[in-house]
Amino acid sequence: MKKQTGIWIDSTKAVIVTLNDGKEFVCEVQSDLENKVYHDKEGDKGSFQGNQHINSDKTFEERRKHQMNNFLKDVVSTVDGSDELYLFGPAETKNKLQQKINEDKSAKAGKSLTVETSDNMTSNQIVAKVKQFYNH
Repeated sequence: MKKQTGIWIDSTKAVIVTLNDGKEFVCEVQSDLENKVYHDKEGDKGSFQGNQHINSDKTFEERRKHQMNNFLKDVVSTVDGSDELYLFGPAETKNKLQQKINEDKSAKAGKSLTVETSDNMTSNQIVAKVKQFYNH
């Protein structure tokens, strides 16, 4: 039997539902992405260090990019071994995850991949949507 996986993802977490041999497994991967609203340097448009101006926005964006990359790697490693993937969520994170899976040849090998936009959902709604998608 095929191992079917559905992933609801946004920038704060990924809820992963795996259907295998009539059983469902649900796990959650939390993101450690910094939110600009709560950034401790908010309002500070940089500082001068000697005669060089340092812009904290650039370092924040670079740090956030690395955090997003690590989050997506964690999600991809969690779904390794799935035959079918169904990605859905409210924001652009699902598209970034799709790109990450397509870039990683071992993660993409032999998998069917579907991406869809959806609203914020509870865990039960996520499980129901994955079951509906795979007709369980």
